[in-house]
Amino acid sequence: RSTVHYIPSNDYFSQGPFCRYVGQFAIVKRCQEKKTGVNYAAKFIKKRQSRASRRGVTREEIEREVNILREIKHPNIVTLHDVYENKTDVVLILELVSGGELFDFLAQKESLSEEEATRFIKQILEGVNYLHTRKIAHFDLKPENIMLLDKTIPVPHIKLIDFGLAHKIEDGVEFKNIFGTPEFVAPEIVNYEPLGLAVDMWLSGASPFLGDNKQETLSNITAVNYEFDEEFFSHTSDLAKDFIAKLLVKDTRKRLSIPDALSHPWITVSLRRLENKIHDNKKSAMRKLKAKRLKEYTMKSHSSMPPNNTYVNFERFAQVVEDISNAEHRYSILARNYETLQEDVEALISIYNEKETWYKEENENVRHELSQLRYESRKVESMKRSLKNDMRLVGSSLGNLSGRYSELESRYDNLNKELTQDLKWIQELVQGFQGGRDCTGCRN
Repeated sequence: RSTVHYIPSNDYFSQGPFCRYVGQFAIVKRCQEKKTGVNYAAKFIKKRQSRASRRGVTREEIEREVNILREIKHPNIVTLHDVYENKTDVVLILELVSGGELFDFLAQKESLSEEEATRFIKQILEGVNYLHTRKIAHFDLKPENIMLLDKTIPVPHIKLIDFGLAHKIEDGVEFKNIFGTPEFVAPEIVNYEPLGLAVDMWLSGASPFLGDNKQETLSNITAVNYEFDEEFFSHTSDLAKDFIAKLLVKDTRKRLSIPDALSHPWITVSLRRLENKIHDNKKSAMRKLKAKRLKEYTMKSHSSMPPNNTYVNFERFAQVVEDISNAEHRYSILARNYETLQEDVEALISIYNEKETWYKEENENVRHELSQLRYESRKVESMKRSLKNDMRLVGSSLGNLSGRYSELESRYDNLNKELTQDLKWIQELVQGFQGGRDCTGCRN
């Protein structure tokens, strides 16, 4: 049953200039609901008019996108408000996400700490986690499809958009397809292999696989050919590099899953550090406020007191309180730094243990392969020795055959000579016999 109905809606009107192209056959315009005055984004999807045509989007694809959007509701995912269609388009009325692309926002910032980066990454992961718990794969996660709700606030809210390629992953149903933007597609898409939720976990941010042409880019992806360029990664922590490296894994079974990514030390440690920093700033502000109020109280009290040393004592007391407050703040910073150092050490030890386990497994595999090679080598050597023996036997047999051949050749020559002599004798005998007959005839 169709999920999109023909409704020539007049409830909304276009309010451009906001405009965004989505693929070949969709465009997004700003619109306003007449009844409420609320602004929305209207996504106009061009309908395919006939099965023979290649222009436009099929009914099945449009309804799949609509059904998925109707099913999901999460703070980090764009919300579907309404759907209607006319003769040429299906129009999705979506939550207006006007803060622009995350990529553009980051490009405009002079610098971004890893703690700040993890706040954005965590929002993306939480949105994807919501989808994956419902067996929904987005299949088109890239910088253009990660938007900001409002870029004017210090830490903008992330929204995942464009579910045109999204699919429900069903157990026992194999799904293959070739789609997506070349530099962001996963190896399993390039190799036309079965696709699953792991496709969404390939890559994070800018692609390191971009080549001079499409073919080179796809080759880099299938070979997982990349490196952490010193120019861009010289100040990047080992934890961040480890996080990226575990996403860029060709084997989907070994690639980070959403739960693994959310619990990765780079995410947990960085966020904890940022929370501690915010907490420290609040405590520092409170201490300064207390010291300021105490000073104000001292001055007010002094103005109503007779001249004596009370004000000086109050002033000294206020200074002592402020010094104690500053000392507490510095101690708190030292304690936080110590905790951060401990967390970093624990995270690095965790990574080291993982790598040690991996190296042990790899070494075990290498040892097994070397053992196999040695076994194969011994088999080859044995075959070579056997072949040499066979060659010697063949050589000996050839020698015997050669001697036999020479003997037979000699016998043949002797027989030939004997036959020649016998033939000659017979010829002479015949000639003598014929001569005798001729003589007898003459006498008669």
